[in-house]
Amino acid sequence: MPTFDDLPGWLDTIAREQPYPLVFATISGAHLYGFASVDSDVDLRGVHMLPPDEVVGLRHGPETLQHLGVRDGVELDLVTHDLLKFCRLLLKNNGYVAEQLLSPLVVATSPLHQELVALAPRFVTRHHAHHYLGFAATQWKLFERNGELKPALYTLRVLLTGIHLMRTGQVIADLRQLWHGFDLPYVPEMIAAKREGEHHKLAGTVTPQQVAADVTRLQCVLEQDAATTTLPDRATAYDAMHDLIVDARLDPLPSDGRR
Repeated sequence: MPTFDDLPGWLDTIAREQPYPLVFATISGAHLYGFASVDSDVDLRGVHMLPPDEVVGLRHGPETLQHLGVRDGVELDLVTHDLLKFCRLLLKNNGYVAEQLLSPLVVATSPLHQELVALAPRFVTRHHAHHYLGFAATQWKLFERNGELKPALYTLRVLLTGIHLMRTGQVIADLRQLWHGFDLPYVPEMIAAKREGEHHKLAGTVTPQQVAADVTRLQCVLEQDAATTTLPDRATAYDAMHDLIVDARLDPLPSDGRR
C-alpha cells in the first residue's frame, strides 16, 4: 500500500488554502503508483464545490483550478474539478479520475467524498479497459522516443491496473501491488532505479526488447479480460450522481469541507 512516508507534512494546509471548499483531495501520480523519485513533484488532485451563485447565474465559477508551485523545495501540481465536471468524467469511463477518487492517500475528505466512493461499483464498466489501453499506448510511444524508465513503468502500471480492474472490479494503481504473478521479475529493479532520478534511462538486467514483449503480452491480456469480464457494459450511477450533485448544491459545504 502507498503511504505518506515520502510526502511533505504540509499537504493538508494546501487543501485548506483553496478558494472553494474541497469535497476531497488525494495524492495521485508517481507517489500513488509506487515509483516516486527523490525529485518527483507531488500531484494533488481533488474536487471543489462551486457555490450556487456561481452555477445558476450568468457568472459561472471555474470548472477546473490548477496551481503549480514550489514549497520547501518540493514541486506541487494541484488540480481540482468542480463536482459536476468530475462526476461527468467519472461517467465517461475515465480511469484517471476514478483513481483520484479511490486513492488511499487522502489529504482531505468529507461525507460527500465517501458517498462518491460508495458509488464506484455503479460507474466502473468494462469500457474502462479502453482508457487503460489508450493510456498505455501513449506512454509506450513516449518510451520509444526517450528510453526513460518513467514511461516504461507507466505503461506497465496502467496495463496491470486495467487487468486487475477487469478481473476484480477494484481500482489499484500501485505497481508494487500489481506485478506479482505476471512474470515481470525486473519491476522491483526498475522501481529502485527510478527512485534515484525522474529521468533515468532504462538499464540493468532488463532490455527494451524484453519490456516491449511483456507490454504486448499484457495488452493482449487486458483485451481478453475486457471481453470476458463480469463488469457491466454501462454505468448505472447517473441518477444517483444527479441527486448527489443537486443535494450538494442546495446544501453547500462550509469552508472547511465538513457538513
